[in-house]
Amino acid sequence: MITGASRGIGAATARALESDHDLILVGRDADALASVARSCRSARVVTADLTTVDGVSSVADGITSLDGVVHCAGVADLGRIDESDAAEWRRAFEINVLAVVELTRVLLPALRAARGHVVVINSGAGTTAKPGWGSYSASKFALRAVTDTLRGEEPALRVTSIHPGRVDTDMQRAIVAAEGGKYDPSAHLSPDSVATAVRHALDSGPDAHPTEVVLRPRRH
Repeated sequence: MITGASRGIGAATARALESDHDLILVGRDADALASVARSCRSARVVTADLTTVDGVSSVADGITSLDGVVHCAGVADLGRIDESDAAEWRRAFEINVLAVVELTRVLLPALRAARGHVVVINSGAGTTAKPGWGSYSASKFALRAVTDTLRGEEPALRVTSIHPGRVDTDMQRAIVAAEGGKYDPSAHLSPDSVATAVRHALDSGPDAHPTEVVLRPRRH
C-alpha cells in the first residue's frame, strides 16, 4: 500500500515497486491515482481522505494480510510561530502524524499476519528545526517518535523512517515560492531517488532491519 500515491514521491514509489508488487494506491485525487495505476502491472486505487474515520476504514476494508505500507502523504505550510495560527498546526499534525498513526493502527492485524514492513517518508525537518518551519518540523519530529515507538512495540514488523532533504515535487515548488526563492529542480533530490531508497529498504534481507535512511541532495 502506498499513500499519497497520486504524485511526487508516492507516484515514484509506485513506479519503483510495480514490476513485482500488487499495489494499493491511496490518495484524494481519483484521476491522478488512475493515471498512476495505468502505468503499473497490478494496482488498484482507493480514493480516500485519511484524516477521516470513514476514509481510513475504506482503505483498510477487507485487507487481512499486507506485506508493506509506505506512508508518503504529507503537507508543509511555512510560517513563523508569531505568524501562524492553530489551524495550520492542526492541519500539519492531522495529515503528517495522526493519519499515519490511525491507518497503521487499523492495518496492524494485516501487517502482523505477513510480518510486514512499515515505511514512513519523514524529512530532514524531522531531525533539525529551522525558523519558519515550526508546524511542519514539529509534526515530523512527532512522526519520528511514532516510528521509534512502533518499532519497539511491534518487534515482528520492520519499521523504516526515511529522511530526505529537499525533493523536486510540487510541494517543494510551493515551499520555495513561499521563501521567495528561484526554483532550480537540479538543486533537489528527485522523487525517483527517494523511491529507490524505499525499494532498497523493502528489499533488505530477512536478517536486516533498516531503521532509518537519510538522504541529502548531492552538491554539484
